[in-house]
Amino acid sequence: MPEEKVQTGRLWLWLGAAIVIILVFFATRYLTRDRLPVREAQAMHRELINTISSNGLVEPETNYEVHSPMATTVQAVYVQPGDVVPAGKVLMQLDDTQARARVATAESGVKAAQAAVEAATHNGTQQERQASAADIARASLERDQARRDVDALTKLKSTGAASAAEVSAAQQRLDSAEASLHASLQSSSSRYSAAEVERARAELADAEASLAVAREALAKTTPRAEVAGTVYTVDAGRTEFVEEGKLLVQYADLRHERVRAYFDEPDIGQLAVGQKIQIQWKGKPDRVWQGHIIRTPVTVIIYGLSRTVGEVLVQVDDPDTDLLPATNVTVTVTTSSQENALSVPREALHVENGNGKPYVYKVVDGKTLVRTPVTTGVPNLTQAPILSGLNEGDWVATGTTNGLPMQEGIPIKVVP
Repeated sequence: MPEEKVQTGRLWLWLGAAIVIILVFFATRYLTRDRLPVREAQAMHRELINTISSNGLVEPETNYEVHSPMATTVQAVYVQPGDVVPAGKVLMQLDDTQARARVATAESGVKAAQAAVEAATHNGTQQERQASAADIARASLERDQARRDVDALTKLKSTGAASAAEVSAAQQRLDSAEASLHASLQSSSSRYSAAEVERARAELADAEASLAVAREALAKTTPRAEVAGTVYTVDAGRTEFVEEGKLLVQYADLRHERVRAYFDEPDIGQLAVGQKIQIQWKGKPDRVWQGHIIRTPVTVIIYGLSRTVGEVLVQVDDPDTDLLPATNVTVTVTTSSQENALSVPREALHVENGNGKPYVYKVVDGKTLVRTPVTTGVPNLTQAPILSGLNEGDWVATGTTNGLPMQEGIPIKVVP
């Protein structure tokens, strides 16, 4: 019996020793194994700015274009792209032979229409009025003679020297003469009706309008700058033939420009009039122009092959002649700004599967990770605001350097 107890004691002794060895083995392995290398970042207060970037096209607020008024030939070009011109400066000279011929034809048409109105409002031309006066005089003489004949025959009839038939014939001649005189008088005073007078006046108005158009076309053969500005395109050269309506020159005051920007449809709802915008052009990468939105999209359009965008007008607040029209630029709008917001890098933020609740891995004493639920605000591209769950100065893991996943309680080593 005592021997059995001794053997049992030895068994428990060996079993205890084995357990101790196993514990020592795992403890040693735990303490000596490689720790998970992680990068960390500190939660701190900073300004968070949310931005959206897109592309745009520079255009003058008021663009001035010179077009050819007719098919003709360029005789001379007096400006080149980049020239700063004063108001009234002659930009180009076109062959005006055809334009002068049109003006002469239009002037002739006006004079003819003026003569027609003169005749309509004064009962005919001077020749017609002279002929009418002669007709009235002749008809008056014939009437007076006919009246004297009637009087004479009436007296002769009373003495039996003339018959009643002769008196009647003389009276008929008098009546005819009076009718002719009445017709001549009426023709001289109302030769044209009111409708004919209005038609003559309308034809004069048409002729004057045609003359104005012809003179304007003639003036456009010697185009001048309407305002002081910078010439930025010249699309025709000396001796070149140009068709009617061809664009010849463009110029504008480049101190007053705007950008027509194109924002993707999902971003339109974040835009508002007055929001600040930064403008950058690859042609001058060291420059940044400031602007603000003056009109938000009223509809969406298809831009390019597949983009659905809204057009936004941006006023350039500090324009200069360096920002050229028709250049492609990048615009960045600030949609929101949070001052002194506690935040961490976005890569430190994780979301639970199923409920979508955010959390971070807080680094404790630089040795282990603690999964910590947080409440977040609206993040920007790089930072996420923390409303609760962390304090300023807390350190959080942003990721591992070997690609292994992070877990709560796992031993770590912080690497730069």
